[in-house]
Amino acid sequence: MTKHFTLFELLKLSVPCMATTLFASVYAVVDGLFVVNCSGKEAFAAINIVMPVILILGSAGFMIGAGGSALVSHAQGAGKTKFALESFTLLTVFTFLLGVLCAALGYLFMPSIAYALGARDNLYEMALVYGRISMSSLAFYMVQYAFQPLFSAAGKPGYGFLVTLVAGLSNIVLDAVFVAMLNWGVAGAAWATAISEFVGGGIPLVYFMRKHNSSHFRFTRFSLRMSTIAKACSNGSSEMISLVSVSLAGMLYNIQLLSYIGADGVAAYGTLLYVGWLFSALFSGFAIASSPLMSFAHGSANLVEKQSLLKKSLLIMAVLGILMTLIAYFGSYYISCAFSGGDSALQTLTEFALRIYAFSFLVMGISIYGSSLFTSLGNGLVSAIISLVRTLVLGCGAVLLLPVFLGVNGIWLSCVVSEIISALFVAVLIYALGPQYQLRSA
Repeated sequence: MTKHFTLFELLKLSVPCMATTLFASVYAVVDGLFVVNCSGKEAFAAINIVMPVILILGSAGFMIGAGGSALVSHAQGAGKTKFALESFTLLTVFTFLLGVLCAALGYLFMPSIAYALGARDNLYEMALVYGRISMSSLAFYMVQYAFQPLFSAAGKPGYGFLVTLVAGLSNIVLDAVFVAMLNWGVAGAAWATAISEFVGGGIPLVYFMRKHNSSHFRFTRFSLRMSTIAKACSNGSSEMISLVSVSLAGMLYNIQLLSYIGADGVAAYGTLLYVGWLFSALFSGFAIASSPLMSFAHGSANLVEKQSLLKKSLLIMAVLGILMTLIAYFGSYYISCAFSGGDSALQTLTEFALRIYAFSFLVMGISIYGSSLFTSLGNGLVSAIISLVRTLVLGCGAVLLLPVFLGVNGIWLSCVVSEIISALFVAVLIYALGPQYQLRSA
């Protein structure tokens, strides 16, 4: 935390966290691969209809983890170790209890939710099964989500990766058994994911219960301080807003595609969504890993290191964006084949859509990092505005307006347009507020 980070050292620190977020995103992707190839495209579409709801509920965990990471890292930088440990414990307990409450409500209202999202007949039945089973592990899913940034703040990003790797491999093996071998369809995919989330959320809980673990943190006695919870939630609200808005946009995509194309459109968008999760997970992983460094430098008033971290981070985001765009564009044929289940019409539609969608990755990292940057500097409001504008205002606005003028092609183009405008907006904010946070000279 106290040393100067070179570009190589920053990358070295970030890789485990990037791998962690990548493997965390593999859960849904593996479910989709097994379901579309073993149970058909209608089952694949059913999962994609209900998945945004699960992500919205789980996003509360990431909100608390991201906001809490900045809070405890800032406290460490200021020498308040006891406060950092108590806050870490309080936020973990609060996340789990909130997960239990959300799971109960999600199970109760899942029939109405699935119907409202356009699921009918057999599609409705499969969406309901997947959604309700997923609620059984929601509390552990939220805890696992929260620990992604908290492992970095604890100085153990590698541990976070190992936990997610074990959970991800569990999901893959169980999908192979439940979906491919036992032919349990969407129920098998849901149970495979649920069990892997028990693993991914349970292991960190046991690790931090150990008094002499090798990290900066451990669970300790704490007092209920609503101000700490409120500050963590407020500071991390941008991360939740981003995930919720992406999920809402996903719902709008599905509704629009059901109207323009039908189930094939939802299945094709599911592939785009999975690719987007995997690639944006790398951007998010870097932002999560670098955020505690910026928070620590801000707490210790290390102006030189703050400016250095900003320049190196933006460079890394730019290079990653170029690489991801090339991979998505030139790999579109192979990706679409993997998710088409042998349906040639679905494969052609998916390949065409992915070649357009690929260009959104060029600038996506700027917005993701920009939101994380202001969270790490303690300005949750600006961070929330960035997330709100990027995903809710621009993302949802584009998917509603562009199809009016461009038809179904407007749906595929909407993400590209919204990401470009969002990146320009973030660049203006960083430039305008830079002097206030000593990110650049006035």
